Amino acid sequence: MERKHRKLVDQLNKDLAGEFGAIIQYLTYAAKVTGPYRPQLSQFFLAEVADEQLHAQFLANKIVALGGEPTTIPRAVPPASSNREMLEAVLAAERQATKDYTKRAKEAEAVGDKGLAVQLEDMVRDESGHAEETERILRDWPL
Repeated sequence: MERKHRKLVDQLNKDLAGEFGAIIQYLTYAAKVTGPYRPQLSQFFLAEVADEQLHAQFLANKIVALGGEPTTIPRAVPPASSNREMLEAVLAAERQATKDYTKRAKEAEAVGDKGLAVQLEDMVRDESGHAEETERILRDWPL
């Protein structure tokens, strides 16, 4: 693997671990939600899994294309004991993913991989959209 790609692959593997963690987070939280909004919140969490799976598959493929080995270890999922804590943890994860992919797009551009940069910018759009939707749910959520 070229030296310029080694650092990028390491960072993409951190992102892949984040996507695996997000999938586990959404599936677990969908099972754990309680109360009168359980059906809606469970569906909200489950609906995000497909996007995270697509992101994970893209990242794994790109890591291999760059000569790397995709991680199989997810980022840890924060514990949450209430619906609000779950939503807050999801919001924090989506904001982190937005920040990470914004940085990664710049790194991809710096090594001359415009296609990767564009795809990562699309992922920024997805993650920031997820964050905005979660913010809207939390806006009037009781404490």
